[in-house]
Amino acid sequence: MAESVSSGLYSEQVNEVRLQITQIGEQVLRESAHQLSRDELVSAKIQELIEHKRETMRNAPGVGLAAPQVGIPLQSAVIKDREEYHKELIPAQLSERQRQPIPFDVIVNPRIISADNTSLGFFEGCLSVRDIQRSCRGHGRSL
Repeated sequence: MAESVSSGLYSEQVNEVRLQITQIGEQVLRESAHQLSRDELVSAKIQELIEHKRETMRNAPGVGLAAPQVGIPLQSAVIKDREEYHKELIPAQLSERQRQPIPFDVIVNPRIISADNTSLGFFEGCLSVRDIQRSCRGHGRSL
């Protein structure tokens, strides 16, 4: 059973977090992350972690950042696709990729329960895989 965020290991990690983005090969990126309970989610420590991840994502810059990417094995991520990231794309690219600004949001304990059969091309990168970007294909919509 996962240790409570408000005590023990995770509390210490949040207090000491430097928000260095972990890179491919690091153990925390290969392990299963722990689910957050409702009480843990609303705790001051997790709310602080969310704000730190938001700032780290903005400064990277990136459009998403999960807790394991900053060394904390919890099932949470922050996302925001800022309008200024779209300015370098032509309208055809935006349309093809169905790309539009996404306001800041927090994703907790995610599960894919269905995906449509539409395939879209995406140009993607990952903050934990420095300096590599490529075109990928993925589902047009997942729930």
